[in-house]
Amino acid sequence: MRFLTLGVLFVVRVTQLLSQQPGYHPPETTTEVANLPMQAIGRNDLVGLHVYDAPELSRSFRVGADGTLRLPMLKQRINALGLMPVALESVIAEALVQEHIMMQPIVTVSIVEYQSRPIRVVGAFRAPLTFEANSTVNLLDAISRAGGFADNAGPEILVTHTQMSTSGENSRLTQRISISELMENTNSSLNMELHGGEEIRLPEAGRIYIVGNVKKPGVYPIRDGGESSVLKALSLSEGLDKYAGKTAYIYRKEGGSAGKNEITVDLKSIVDRKSTDVPLLSNDILYITDNSRRRNTMTVLEKMLLIGGGLSGALVYALVK
Repeated sequence: MRFLTLGVLFVVRVTQLLSQQPGYHPPETTTEVANLPMQAIGRNDLVGLHVYDAPELSRSFRVGADGTLRLPMLKQRINALGLMPVALESVIAEALVQEHIMMQPIVTVSIVEYQSRPIRVVGAFRAPLTFEANSTVNLLDAISRAGGFADNAGPEILVTHTQMSTSGENSRLTQRISISELMENTNSSLNMELHGGEEIRLPEAGRIYIVGNVKKPGVYPIRDGGESSVLKALSLSEGLDKYAGKTAYIYRKEGGSAGKNEITVDLKSIVDRKSTDVPLLSNDILYITDNSRRRNTMTVLEKMLLIGGGLSGALVYALVK
C-alpha cells in the first residue's frame, strides 16, 4: 500500500512538472472506452489504455503526429505507428517493466477514435465529404453518405487505395469502377470494403455544346460510357427546328492548339440514314445551320467560347438565335 501511495504522489508531481513545459498537452480522459474494429494504429488515433491497479495510467491517449505515445512516468516514447492494439499492449507492458515502474503489469489497449482512417468522397457527388472509417463500410455506403451521384456525374468511379507500411511509406493504387455495373450488382466484388485511407473520386461527365437550329440548344453531359454522336445530340436537344439547314459543323479543339478544327457534317444525309452517324467527343461544339443565315454568328460564338472556356446553355442560345 505504501508503494502504491508513493507511486500516485510521484505521478501527480510529474504531471505538475510536465504541465509547466511549453507545448505540453495533458492526456485526454474518457469515462467510456470504445472498442472499434481492430486495425493498425495510425497518427492522431485516440487509444484507450487500461493498466490494472494503476488508475493514473488508465485513460485515453492521442498518438502524436510522429506516431508515438507519451505516457506518464515513462521516459521513453512508445512507438505505436502500425501496431495492432494487442501488440501495443506488449510494448507498453515491457516499457513499464524496463523502467522499474511495475513488475508484472496487465495492460489492455482499445481504439477509442480513429483519426488516421479518413475516407474522402470527392467529385460529382451531391454532398462530397470526408469521414473516418470507424466501422465496417463499403463503397455503396460511402456513396450514400455523399448523397448519391450528381446530375453531371461521369460513368466511372476512381477508387484510390493508400497502403502504409510500418516504416511510414505510402503506396497508392487506383481502380476504375463502372457505375452501371456497381449499381446493377453484376459484379459483387466491385462493392468493396473500405478500411480508411481511400479516396473515392467521381469525375464529371464530358460535355457537348449543341447550338443553332435545334429545339433546345444547351450544354449536355456525355453518358453511356462516354460516347456521343450527332444523332444522339439531336435527340438530347429535342430535334431540329423548322429553320434547320442541311449542313452542320462540329468545332473541335485538337491537342494543345489554341484554335478549333471545323468538321463539315452532311446533316440531311445522316438524318435520312443515307450516311453513317458522326461521333462527338467531349467539349465538341455542334452547330446546326439554317437556310438563310451564314455562319458568321458561329464565328463570334466560337471566339467567345475560346476566351471564356465555356458558356451556359442560355447564353449560347441567345448568341445563335
